[in-house]
Amino acid sequence: MAASAETVEPAEGSRPAASRRPGPAARQPIVLLGALSALAALSLDMYVPGLPAMAAGLHTTASATQLTLTACLIGLALGQLYVGPLSDARGRRRPLLVGMTLYTAASVLCALAPSIWVLIPMRLVQGAAGGAGMVIATAAVRDRGESGTATARLFATLMVVNGIAPIAAPVIGGQLLHWTTWRGVFLVLAGIGAALLLTSVFLFGESLPTDRRRHGGGSRALIPVYRRLLRDRVFVGCLLGNGLALGAMFGYISGSPFVLQDIHGLTAQQYSLVFAANGTGIVLGSQASRLLVGRFGAHTLMLAGLIGVTAGGVGVLLSTLSGAGLPVLLPLLFVNVACLGLVLPNAGALGLAKHGDAAGAAASLLGPTPYVLGALASPLVGLGGRHDAVPMGVVIALFDALALGAFAILTGGTETE
Repeated sequence: MAASAETVEPAEGSRPAASRRPGPAARQPIVLLGALSALAALSLDMYVPGLPAMAAGLHTTASATQLTLTACLIGLALGQLYVGPLSDARGRRRPLLVGMTLYTAASVLCALAPSIWVLIPMRLVQGAAGGAGMVIATAAVRDRGESGTATARLFATLMVVNGIAPIAAPVIGGQLLHWTTWRGVFLVLAGIGAALLLTSVFLFGESLPTDRRRHGGGSRALIPVYRRLLRDRVFVGCLLGNGLALGAMFGYISGSPFVLQDIHGLTAQQYSLVFAANGTGIVLGSQASRLLVGRFGAHTLMLAGLIGVTAGGVGVLLSTLSGAGLPVLLPLLFVNVACLGLVLPNAGALGLAKHGDAAGAAASLLGPTPYVLGALASPLVGLGGRHDAVPMGVVIALFDALALGAFAILTGGTETE
């Protein structure tokens, strides 16, 4: 893949002359950054085809199994909130290695969980550890110090690698269920964590030199940083637009296994193929963004993406209310998910554009917000039980409409390019 040849390194001119020539360890392979940022998709999507079997095997309800998604989402948010600012002060490499070690151990414990009430807290720990890799990968991209358009292109390139995860994860999970249980899926996740840890040891060089780190003040020093971020209308617009749109996607992730398998009769393997097709849409959308961002700008493309996800989300709601079949529902889900490919890279580029001096702190707000909102959405879609699709439609449409409204209102009339 062509993207594997790219590297991310600190920008020339952003540090003293004596340190401007980066050694080999300072370069960050795009493939590694993409894999680290894809941990959320891997942790959330790979075992999703097995949720109905998990509910049966652990003698619990659909809502209880969806709490394993909620716990992971909360963990991903908390991990990013903590590690992002920490990496601004202590560098990117050490927190990453600790996080990957903890992720591997937590994945093994998930596989061994004897009950749903043991699995849920282990998923919280797994998510928190995975959040470390995600926020550090985002901050490492911003460490490069390029313009907003260039950063948007880099995020779009990153999503080629990152986009493989939501495509491959449910397919792999569905195929694994041919010869193992959901516990075996968690063991595979443990192996992925171990591989990322080993790769990071050798290939993840420090992208934030000592002279560019935030020193002193402890956690109190973050208060003015967060205050500055939250007073930036463009940043908050990206925060809410991106977060609510992804919250809708997490409603889809947690609700669709039951809607498509229990209501519409798909097998776990067929469901994984549908999920993968929608993931392909995100990749296609992100690459369209990479090609078009220089012409139309990140703000315009993100707005177009939010209009698309909202149109698809309203269509999904109308489809569930009318009882339409798969020929109607599946294309609408594809539109809803695929348009995120225009939202995600441009939200990162716009949100971080004016905050290169606090990239870790900014990423620690941008990154966790979708998982907090997703943690709210996941149990809501299960309120109607395993045979009611309407709650999923309501959550997707509502979250997407709020995302579009928040972004349009907060960023309208502001200078964003």
